[in-house]
Amino acid sequence: MPHSVLARLPPGSVRLVIAFGMLLLVSLLVLLRRPAGPPTRAAAGRLPVPDPATLFLTLSVGANASIAADLRALTAGPHLAGTPAAAAHVLGRLRAAGLQTLTREYAPLLSYPGRASSLALLRPDGSPLARLSLEEPADEGRRLVPPYHAYAPSGGAVAEAVFVNLGREEDYAALERLGVGARGRVVVVRRGGGYRGGVVARAAEKGAVAVLIAGRADGGVERGVVLLGGPGDPLTPGWAATDGAERLGFDDEAVKRRFPKIPSMPVSAETALAIIRSLGGPSIPAEWQAGLGVDAGGVGPGPTLVNFTYQEDRKFEKIHDIFGVIKGFEEPDRYVILGNHRDAWTYGAVDPNSGTASLLDIARRLGIMLQSGWKPRRSIILCSWDAEEFGMIGSTEWVEENLADLHSKAVAYLNVDCAVQGVGFFAGSTPQLDKLLVDITRQVKDPDVMGKMVHDTWNEMNGGISIERLARTDSDFVPFLHHAGIPSVDLYYGKEFPGYHTALDSYNWMEKHGDPLFLRHLATTEVVKEVKKLQQLDLYDEHTRIRRRLLNDRLLLAERSFLQAEGLKGRGWFKHLLYSPPEDYESKLSFFPGIADAISRSGNLSAEEREAAIQHEVWKVSRAIQRAARVLRGEFSRQNEQSNFSSVVTP
Repeated sequence: MPHSVLARLPPGSVRLVIAFGMLLLVSLLVLLRRPAGPPTRAAAGRLPVPDPATLFLTLSVGANASIAADLRALTAGPHLAGTPAAAAHVLGRLRAAGLQTLTREYAPLLSYPGRASSLALLRPDGSPLARLSLEEPADEGRRLVPPYHAYAPSGGAVAEAVFVNLGREEDYAALERLGVGARGRVVVVRRGGGYRGGVVARAAEKGAVAVLIAGRADGGVERGVVLLGGPGDPLTPGWAATDGAERLGFDDEAVKRRFPKIPSMPVSAETALAIIRSLGGPSIPAEWQAGLGVDAGGVGPGPTLVNFTYQEDRKFEKIHDIFGVIKGFEEPDRYVILGNHRDAWTYGAVDPNSGTASLLDIARRLGIMLQSGWKPRRSIILCSWDAEEFGMIGSTEWVEENLADLHSKAVAYLNVDCAVQGVGFFAGSTPQLDKLLVDITRQVKDPDVMGKMVHDTWNEMNGGISIERLARTDSDFVPFLHHAGIPSVDLYYGKEFPGYHTALDSYNWMEKHGDPLFLRHLATTEVVKEVKKLQQLDLYDEHTRIRRRLLNDRLLLAERSFLQAEGLKGRGWFKHLLYSPPEDYESKLSFFPGIADAISRSGNLSAEEREAAIQHEVWKVSRAIQRAARVLRGEFSRQNEQSNFSSVVTP
């Protein structure tokens, strides 16, 4: 590749190749632990088809150019959910790769900002003091949707303001110790206190009338969703939002719980500081000052008033999920699913199109492999989700629509969202895939440190290998794991991205800051690994095939054993008793959500009632563990199993 071409490629494409290349390797090693086909007499004289992992890696030449071209095309303009240009690009690239393509349309409720939003400071007597900007300083060309919170209700307030740092429970407690409360006031917080919807819900619990969340000092203002209670279309909980589907009314109690009770809006750091500097009251605690660079003002309340108005515009919009399908050779009714969403709040160079560009390059390579005569053992489904930014809607509606099929056939879901957002490898997965992830990282060259493998830097960075359990609800693995019980993986480079959901998430950022080492080397994914052979067994013996399928089915069904049919108490959409998120977004427990919920809800209960509520949830978990153990053994329960097992885990 000419140097002049290399110089124009986005540096971040290095990690793009690594991050999603590794994702594919996971799928290949899970799916394709077999030669390309059984050695038959008719094929004895032909050249063998290369090992699939090796063949995949030989197609790395030119991959960076392909990724860069896709990334530039996808980020040429903003593309909120439903944008036809982004969908057309993805569909065209999957078809060009020779994959069978499918499109599924849904019609969920989406939320946009209306035209009547405003923000101003007033003097104590109500006379105008200053009109405050609701625009994003970093969006110089005003090409993007204005900063807003999707599903924040329309509303307004003229009230005193208080500054509550990150808006956590501990921040409100600190405010109360200063003799200041939030009731009847506009709360100003800075980003970083957890899920923004939870921050707004906490403010409503404290009696606030509105919430303003400050952006970063670099001019970026973070857009995002504030829906509560889980992912998916809020009017079709548990079933797909297809044309003609039942939709709950806005007065339904289940629907009302999904929407925040008070309006909210993200604002620039400049706007937030203008409000904070106008406040009196107790001095701002020293540990609160650094986050926004506050140099004057107090925590409030007053003496100024904030005049805030927000208008929401709710619409039923068409969204489109796009699929590329490769039918399996030996087990076509077993699916390994690779997914990424393509919609973005802004330009989406990091979130999500760093992953989209990698997904499309994988489609390109798989297409070439198919032309060579290769076929996967199991079926592969490449998914391009729409409307993820509105609460994982595209993936959730598809999972809800195909739940029975996925329960019986899905082997694993492999997710990539912000594939490249910084330095360092991060992974989350269900335990079945831990060893596979670790083994693969031992064989893949690190894109940042010459001469080291990903495993080395991963281990050094964390003081040991750290694999997250997927209890968060911020990407498309959520419906697969938390609702359907499908083993899942989420891979990405970089823990945080400062331009998240802002105008700064652009191709320009990727090109200048994504990976400063790009011109010094091109990272490639390598696997030095012999495919393990079953000792003394003929892979193509029918008895061996059946044994292998039975074993795989046990592993597949073990994760389903942790599902509770009726779901968590008060949150029926979440079914997984180990990895669903707790109700309290500030909870320190990242597993056993039913137990976490029982603890957080027990504040007003007697000691006896509290113990009974928690014990009931512990018993649910113990029964799920017993179910999983029986599935893995492949046996029915024995007469003495209940008593022996429960003696170990009795609450």
